[in-house]
Amino acid sequence: MSDIMQKLGEAGLLPVIKIDRLEDAVPLVEALMAGGLPVAEVTFRTQVAPQAIATISKARPDVILGAGTILTTEQVDQAIAVGAKFLVSPGFNPTVVEHALKRGIPITPGVCTPSEVEQASSMGLNVLKFFPAEQFGGVAMLKTFYSVYPHIKFIPTGGVTLANLPEYIKQPNIHAVGGTWMVHSDLIKAKDWAKITQLAQEAVNVLHKIKK
Repeated sequence: MSDIMQKLGEAGLLPVIKIDRLEDAVPLVEALMAGGLPVAEVTFRTQVAPQAIATISKARPDVILGAGTILTTEQVDQAIAVGAKFLVSPGFNPTVVEHALKRGIPITPGVCTPSEVEQASSMGLNVLKFFPAEQFGGVAMLKTFYSVYPHIKFIPTGGVTLANLPEYIKQPNIHAVGGTWMVHSDLIKAKDWAKITQLAQEAVNVLHKIKK
């Protein structure tokens, strides 16, 4: 496992953020850091996403910063060029995964079926995104995966909230838990950095309480 993926696992939580305004990039990440989360996945779902990653990378090089919603090999190259340290994709595209591995950057493709897990494992991946988690069985599905693939770790994302976070964290095959509840778009739009810090801290407290 790469050092970056190791650090992501140590953080235990992965805020998935959508940045519409470049001016919000650094304050948002700093709000998360103030709450104890030095990690973020910036999704490639907005026009400013690449520039936001570049800006954050320059201002806060200590952040474990990834690029999400990577759908093409071109986006892999673009994410690397702007300073992303890891990649996340919503689904399993062998062409994209192979390109990322050739470029030497960690990637966690999304999976939700045993066939996808096995395909990803055959390419040497042992940390995968379970997406959309709640819609595809949530914790129950993770338990099933563990019974068959105990060597694979997952980052469940999709439908995770502070309320169900504890049940996810307790699973032995969890690498980290991804979510948007602490970086809701309404909070970013309102520039409510204090609330984002509070929500991040609440999630970190839950994580630490369970992992004691």
